[in-house]
Amino acid sequence: MRQDGFPAETIDTSRPHPARIYDYLLGGKDNYEVDQEAADALAAVAPEVRIGVRANRAFLQRAVRYVVGSGVRQILDVGTGLPTSPNVHETAQEVAPDVRVAYVDNDPIVKSHADALLSRSGATSIVLGDLRDPRAVVDHPDVRRIVDFDEPVALLLVAVLHFLTDAERPDRVVAELRDALPAGSFLVLSHATGDFADRSEAQAVYKKATATLNLRTRAEVERLFDGFELVEPGLAQVPFWRPDAPPAERSREIGFYGGVARKPR
Repeated sequence: MRQDGFPAETIDTSRPHPARIYDYLLGGKDNYEVDQEAADALAAVAPEVRIGVRANRAFLQRAVRYVVGSGVRQILDVGTGLPTSPNVHETAQEVAPDVRVAYVDNDPIVKSHADALLSRSGATSIVLGDLRDPRAVVDHPDVRRIVDFDEPVALLLVAVLHFLTDAERPDRVVAELRDALPAGSFLVLSHATGDFADRSEAQAVYKKATATLNLRTRAEVERLFDGFELVEPGLAQVPFWRPDAPPAERSREIGFYGGVARKPR
């Protein structure tokens, strides 16, 4: 048993893991051959996937700069994935050095890598937790050490909710997290979609992984923002959410929606 309470055998390297697939597609090195094979199979049936994950990462960075620029000084990043520089805390602290970030992921390998990276910073924490149990995430002492839920929080759910099935009620998960946030908090969310192409073959790749890929329509993704007010430009394909430069024409193929919304006062 590991000291964080999770058995060591939960580190499964026999099947591809979404965080490690994503890391490989971003050009990272924290992945295994099984993840590389899955990512290559994914790229074979969805050739835009590499530009898609990079566009999603760029959306995350723009969204973080936006919420920090709006005055938020604490971030809860659930489903953070493997550390990829610039990380959320690096992006946020470029805008405001006093920003605090609590990272949460359900992969022990993610936690191990993040522990090594974040161990010197008292303004960050990394928690092994499961999005499907939002109350346990919010109540975790290492989340509470970083995040004061009496003050506005930026909740990041970036490229993670599509790994929850409809039976796991992603809408309920978001609603429970929303209810834990004070007024003036933000939700930053992105989600994969099949609105722009048939992605059944891509979904088949994930059936062999530790989590399935559950694509949702624009209307279904927009409902995840219930109880929040979307900021301009609303829900958009990630390259088109407040871009730093005009997106390339091929950006219209990218199957990720993204948006930022505020919990009203």
